Amino acid sequence: MSTRKPVVATRRKLLQAAGSTLLSGVLGAPMLMTSRKARAAGNLVLVSWGGAYRDGVEKELTKPFEKEFGVPVTIVDTPDLAKVKAQVTTNNVQWDVFDAVGPMAMTGSKNGYWEALDPAMTDTHDLIAPMTKDAVPFFSYTGGICWDNSKFPAGKHPETFAELWDVKRFPGHRGLRNRVSETLEMALLADGVPPGKMYPLDVERAFRSLDRIKPYVSNWIDQTPQTVALVETGQIDFSYTYSTRVKAAQDAGKPMQFSFRQNMRGLQYLVVLKNAPNKANAMKFVQFALRPDRQAALMNILLNTPARRSALPMMQPEARRWLPDPNNQASVFSNDAWWADHYDELTLRFKEWVLS
Repeated sequence: MSTRKPVVATRRKLLQAAGSTLLSGVLGAPMLMTSRKARAAGNLVLVSWGGAYRDGVEKELTKPFEKEFGVPVTIVDTPDLAKVKAQVTTNNVQWDVFDAVGPMAMTGSKNGYWEALDPAMTDTHDLIAPMTKDAVPFFSYTGGICWDNSKFPAGKHPETFAELWDVKRFPGHRGLRNRVSETLEMALLADGVPPGKMYPLDVERAFRSLDRIKPYVSNWIDQTPQTVALVETGQIDFSYTYSTRVKAAQDAGKPMQFSFRQNMRGLQYLVVLKNAPNKANAMKFVQFALRPDRQAALMNILLNTPARRSALPMMQPEARRWLPDPNNQASVFSNDAWWADHYDELTLRFKEWVLS
């Protein structure tokens, strides 16, 4: 077990990190430079989530798409709604397809960031959730707590969010997402809010709960692969991550474990940026990504619930064993409609709170 005392990243370090992010966004972030090169080469640009996730998307979506349609695809890591806003509002769109968690997708829809989608691109009756005018479900993800089982065996690690907040029983460094959605829900679950009464979120109660855990959160994580990598390297002890990330670590021989006792679940969507430079091919890509065979092949790697019901029986039995219990009453499914009305303002408040 870790003997280190939890510490908080200093305000100076946080402000430096924030400043670096802002500077890269203003002066030309590497991902946008990559996007410009890709656009100049006529490539379709897909914004996705990095690490093992990116590897799976490349293997089962972008490479087969390139082979079938002859359209090169460039993948850019880490979707960022602020960068979408900057591109769309300045009419300098660098990205084509955006792989968005529900709150991002619905907020972008409300703000007019996406192109309309043709419902005929997929069998809408086969989807696990409704398609909107400009966003189509891609899959359902599962977030939860991970740890290194060689350091924290049974009884020595948290498995629910209340336990993650219990620093006396489970001392150690925590890692949480630097994102308001999912984080506020976790904070409320940790504070005793019943999952069935989660929405509308009691925002003030959530921030009070976050105030209690903040001294023990040494990393607010932007890059999704880091949610597991920081645990693997011992920089943090317990982290909020996703089942697919832990399975990938296990496949690489790492002693990582994931809790299915309590989870944050939500929908991932595919959207096309307004005035995307490769709009026609972007629509083809979204349609391709929703084919049951592609859904099954990708979810065999990502271990998430496919958006197409017909893809589920096509998945390998081992992959299906990693899907969450849909009847687990301890878990919460993200209310994306609620987030569409609150994401922007709460993102700003959350970012300021992290730096305070």
